[in-house]
Amino acid sequence: MTVYVCTYNVLCRRRSHSFSDRLITMESSLFPSLLFSSPFAILLTTLVTIGMLKVIAYLHHQHIYWKKRDVPQIRAIPGMKMGWKMFLQRISFMEYILFLYNHVPDAKYIGLMDMATPLVFLRDPELIKDVMVKDFEHFPDHKTFSNEEVDPLFGKNVFSLRGNRWKEMRNTLSPSFTASKMKVMFELVSKCSREFVEYLADHPELCSSMDTKEAFRRYTTDVIATSAFGISVNSMRDRDNEFFIRGLETSKFSGFKFILKSIFLRACPRLAKMLGFSFFSPAASQFFRRTVAETIKVREEQGIIRPDMIHLLMQARDKEGAHEMTLDDIVAQALLFFLAGFDTSATLMCFIAHELAVHRDIQDRLWEEVEKHFTEGNGEITYEAMSKMVYMDMVVSEALRKYPLNIIIDRLCAKKYELPPTKPGYRSVVIEPGSTTWTPVYALHHDPKYFPNPSKFDPERFSDENKDNIVPYTYLPFGLGPRKCIGNRFALMETKLLVAHLLHRFMFKTTGKTVEPIVFDKKHFTLVPDGGFWIALEKRQK
Repeated sequence: MTVYVCTYNVLCRRRSHSFSDRLITMESSLFPSLLFSSPFAILLTTLVTIGMLKVIAYLHHQHIYWKKRDVPQIRAIPGMKMGWKMFLQRISFMEYILFLYNHVPDAKYIGLMDMATPLVFLRDPELIKDVMVKDFEHFPDHKTFSNEEVDPLFGKNVFSLRGNRWKEMRNTLSPSFTASKMKVMFELVSKCSREFVEYLADHPELCSSMDTKEAFRRYTTDVIATSAFGISVNSMRDRDNEFFIRGLETSKFSGFKFILKSIFLRACPRLAKMLGFSFFSPAASQFFRRTVAETIKVREEQGIIRPDMIHLLMQARDKEGAHEMTLDDIVAQALLFFLAGFDTSATLMCFIAHELAVHRDIQDRLWEEVEKHFTEGNGEITYEAMSKMVYMDMVVSEALRKYPLNIIIDRLCAKKYELPPTKPGYRSVVIEPGSTTWTPVYALHHDPKYFPNPSKFDPERFSDENKDNIVPYTYLPFGLGPRKCIGNRFALMETKLLVAHLLHRFMFKTTGKTVEPIVFDKKHFTLVPDGGFWIALEKRQK
């Protein structure tokens, strides 16, 4: 009996397992058909198919757009490979531009695609002149990452504005940078440079191994605060002042976060606005709005007139017949001036200091010129003396040649434009509105055809005897034409003043952290040394 019961139970379990197995097998075979017959699965399959077809169409469009226009281009796979290398930070933006520049070395220009936008990569100096100067009305604007609806403080500055709005704002700001205004500003900037150098002289422990980028940013913070905002700041003493902290925060244009944010702002501006995306943090935007608003209020209440940017913008605001100027319009210009002066000018100073530390012969010759003018000015440098420093101008010009502040300059096509044949045997091509051009500043500055032995730091290129030999439109440190950098005079003045005051008190020397030749950081879109700028300052014996 016991044996029978056990046998019965075993058989039942076997039958049960066999039925379950068959049921599972049936469910498994039915699951894919049920899944792919559901509305969700059909929708998902359709979306994936559409997405793949769009990608294929996009790649096909990129491949044939320039091919059917008889324009040389980079084959899809090598181009995408280099693009991904840059995106993944395996090569720098500068290396990517050099790759493009050298791809078809005998062409006046090549065709590229910027996402879905046709892009003309210019190589010929005469063609660069036509696009940026002669036929400026066809290429009057920049293609920016954001517009004023999405990001008012970025979209309303004079760099980002387009058309008549840009023209009005440029005309408003131009008087700030005339020679007469520079002369007035000179004393403010000179005071900042003297205080900066005196602080270093009183704190020798900072000079034995100095991160010049960090130090020079403090100097440029003080200069911009006083000359643009009318506020006195000493960032060497007050090391955590909000001007300096906000400058660091708003000038971080590198890394994956910046790349993804830039792509998102360009590709999905409406969604970016809904999500509150912007280039500047809410805290930074609020700080600059508050600072400008308070400055305007004090000046209006106390009748203060100061020959600076804020005053000119206040005058433009009150002018009848002009475009209505809001607080954001004024803040946007002041913020752009702050960013340009804070980071780019400081970077130029760093490269000059590095080259002077590495090349003692150049440093000694420049020091002799500086001392001559200090002696003639009874221990001071005047505006007139600064304009007479020929070798100083040569050194700064060569630094801008070797280390341009902009790797490329872009222009946006507003009206149809016919480009000449890119090479003999090719036909001319018409550029449509909405297309863009890139002028490769770094590549031109480092082309041995225009600048022999381009990696050598040689101020003699810009001597009176040699500078006329430079091929026109191959040296573009501040751009060309009506869109040329509006603040270039100011940047040169604050740079030369600081270099003169530093050389008067110190010798520039290399340290164990100084890297020569410089290796550039792949994470940045501008020229930044891997590991930073490091030199030593040694007090001169009087």
